[in-house]
Amino acid sequence: MGCGRVGSALALRLDGLGHQVTVVDQNPDAFRRLGAFDGLRVTGVGFDRDTLAEAGIEQADAFAAVSSGDNSNILAARVARETFGVTNVVARIYDPGRAEVYERLGIPTVATVPWAADQVLRRILPQGAKSEFTDATGAVSLAQTAVHPGWVGTRLTHLEAATGARVAYLVRLGRALLPGPDTVHQDGDQLFVLAPVGELDAVEQSLGRPPAHD
Repeated sequence: MGCGRVGSALALRLDGLGHQVTVVDQNPDAFRRLGAFDGLRVTGVGFDRDTLAEAGIEQADAFAAVSSGDNSNILAARVARETFGVTNVVARIYDPGRAEVYERLGIPTVATVPWAADQVLRRILPQGAKSEFTDATGAVSLAQTAVHPGWVGTRLTHLEAATGARVAYLVRLGRALLPGPDTVHQDGDQLFVLAPVGELDAVEQSLGRPPAHD
């Protein structure tokens, strides 16, 4: 939802990766930003259920609310998640205070202003201003990793054994937690893992698919 600079760029990148993409915007002129785009364009209010149904929300694997309005984005994200059961939902929020509140409600957010500031800090203070980092020797990285819904209900110790990574901490309902031996992965958890630099891609791939069962 939202065909501004961010929405159009996101849609074109996903389209280029071979995904089926639908873009929703109230202003049909906004679709000009898409240029050569193979996906669908739907004109309408992004948190309206009929509009979302027309866009194919019932078959969607993911939903991104990236319009210019915080209220519209959070409403659309909640409708996508709570009404249509979309697993991967994210909302762009300009107000960092609101972003924290919505994280506690279980809606993953991208707070635009803190994110932009962090990107600048990553370049002017590369060794101390980033939440994902590589140690000074270049051997170990800390990264937030997407986790397939199939891992929900699995102990993090099993996840570690299956991937070779260590769960450094997790964020649950807006609170950072250190996992214990009995901590179980819950829906909505954000996991931050430590892994050797050369194995991080493999760890992400393993967590991106359901766990193997003996």
